[in-house]
Amino acid sequence: MPPIPGSGLAKGLAVTLRTMTKRAHTAQYPEVQPELPPRSRGVIGLFEENCTVCMLCARECPDWCIYIDSHKETVPAAAPGGRERSRNVLDRFAIDFSLCMYCGICIEVCPFDALFWSPEFEYAESDIHDLTHERDKLREWMWTVPAPPALDPAAEEPKEVAAARKAVEKAEAAAAAARAAAAETSPGTPPTTAPEADA
Repeated sequence: MPPIPGSGLAKGLAVTLRTMTKRAHTAQYPEVQPELPPRSRGVIGLFEENCTVCMLCARECPDWCIYIDSHKETVPAAAPGGRERSRNVLDRFAIDFSLCMYCGICIEVCPFDALFWSPEFEYAESDIHDLTHERDKLREWMWTVPAPPALDPAAEEPKEVAAARKAVEKAEAAAAAARAAAAETSPGTPPTTAPEADA
C-alpha cells in the first residue's frame, strides 16, 4: 500500500508539537558547574615527588607533547666507605595541551604514579602557545585529582598489603616470644620446680 501523501510531514509536525510542550533543559554554565562523571578526563596533574625522570611517558606519547628536561646530581655516600650515587633531577616537565589527544597512555605507563587525571577542564586560552603548561601548573592540578574509589570488600587483598601484614604479624610473634623468654629467665622470678614428694 503506498504511503498517504503528506504523512511524513504530519509525523514531523507531531514530533515538533510534542517537543514544544516539554520544558527545555538548559545547562546554566558557567553560573552552574556541570556534574562531571567520576572518571572524566580533564587535564593531567603531575605529582613531582614521584617523578624519577625515566622519560617513559615522553617516549610513549603518540603526539610527542610532553617536554622533559633534567640534569644529574651526585649524592654523597650515606655511610663512610660507601659509594657516591647519581640521580636525575627534574628541571622541566611541560605538556602541550594543544597537541594532547587525552589518550592517557602517559598515565598508564608511568611506573611511579607521577601522573593522574584531573577533572579540571576550564583552561581555555586565547593564544595557542599558552596551552603549553609547565610543571607548576600541572602540580596545581594535582590537588584537584579525586580520591580513588574504595576497594570492593569482597576483593582479594593486594599482594603488597598481604606481604606487609604477614611481616608485621611475624615481627609481633617474635617480639612476644622474646618477652616470654625474658620473663622466664628474669632473676626476680622464682624457679618453677616440681614440689618434692613427702618421704
